[in-house]
Amino acid sequence: MSDQTETQQGWLSDEDIETVRSRMPIVYVEAVPVRVDDHGVITHVGLLLRAMPDGTISRSVVSGRVLFRERLRDALIRNIEKDLGSLALPRIPVAPTPAAVIEYFPDSKVSGFTDPRQHAVSLVYVVPVEGICEPSQITLDIAWLTAEEANSPEVRAEMTSGQDRLLRLALAHAGCLP
Repeated sequence: MSDQTETQQGWLSDEDIETVRSRMPIVYVEAVPVRVDDHGVITHVGLLLRAMPDGTISRSVVSGRVLFRERLRDALIRNIEKDLGSLALPRIPVAPTPAAVIEYFPDSKVSGFTDPRQHAVSLVYVVPVEGICEPSQITLDIAWLTAEEANSPEVRAEMTSGQDRLLRLALAHAGCLP
């Protein structure tokens, strides 16, 4: 018997996740954090600034895997808190129906959404946050922009892997694009 007992169910070792990634799609949740007014109208969109593995800096949305036996709403909360801090206070929808479903592939020609590590299926949500958001983990900064600013060519140019298209899908779903 091993001295190392797995205490956190759902996590795989680095070696195991690489094996799984090479054989099957991985399920992710992605959240576009937003601030809303008293009528539920989006006033600002939160975009993360992250250092990428290749050394570049990129804007993105909250993203992370769904763990084995984890409900979608729990995965959303966990990943939002991982990127925005424990005081973000996300308002997860009662019925977690995604705004979009996106497939990432190692080859950008397949869908336009790219993840060089794997084939991933991502459920995309627009999630209002009410609390204090502070960068944590690998997030360097968070910028709160109006929908128009977030959709500008300058900001979209700072996004990679299809995140600019994901943002436009989410904003269109929320009725924020002209």
